[in-house]
Amino acid sequence: MDSFIFGLFAVGYVLLVIWGLRSNKKWTLSSMIYLVAAALIYDNTVYALGIAIGEGPILETLNLLRFWFHALFTPTLILFSVCAMSGANIKWAQQSWVLLIGVLFTITAMIVEYTMEIHGLILEPIKEYGALSYTFAGETSGPPVMILMVLFALLTAGIMLWWKAKWPWMLVGTAVMAFASAVPHHIDSNAITNAFELFLLFTLIWTKKKLDLKEIAAA
Repeated sequence: MDSFIFGLFAVGYVLLVIWGLRSNKKWTLSSMIYLVAAALIYDNTVYALGIAIGEGPILETLNLLRFWFHALFTPTLILFSVCAMSGANIKWAQQSWVLLIGVLFTITAMIVEYTMEIHGLILEPIKEYGALSYTFAGETSGPPVMILMVLFALLTAGIMLWWKAKWPWMLVGTAVMAFASAVPHHIDSNAITNAFELFLLFTLIWTKKKLDLKEIAAA
């Protein structure tokens, strides 16, 4: 069942990217949100096709790329957060030192993810709820530090956009994602987290569209 759901998520991300790109007049650092979406399209597609591909080196390699894309692209949401505040005319966020801190924070998050998750990564096959994938062998190394760094940046930007520009949806999407990640669920599916990720990306791309159209601005 999960394989089918993951396939639907992949299609949902494709439609979301098409919807977002319709108002993307020029490519800026905030456009990196589409790289994150592309990584999630790949992620859900690999999950969806796992049973069809079958256990073996091909599926293992495809899943290894999932972890690499996650490590390289997810931290760019930190830069998106900085660009969202700057694009909403939040004055302090338009200063060059804020962008510099954002770049350094993004690079640090990538290094942390590589050090804690990618370096020495060993994968093992796992079949759950009708989906086949490869995941970490053994115990995880600790809390998802890179994700916590990204959520901190998203929450900061979400709060600022709500406070200064009266746009709550970036904060809503981030808060829902953070709550869903922290609270255990008892649903017989691994796809539930991906559903919250899709909602988060929807709120972020919606925010970008509004910023591109100059419909979000600090008072």
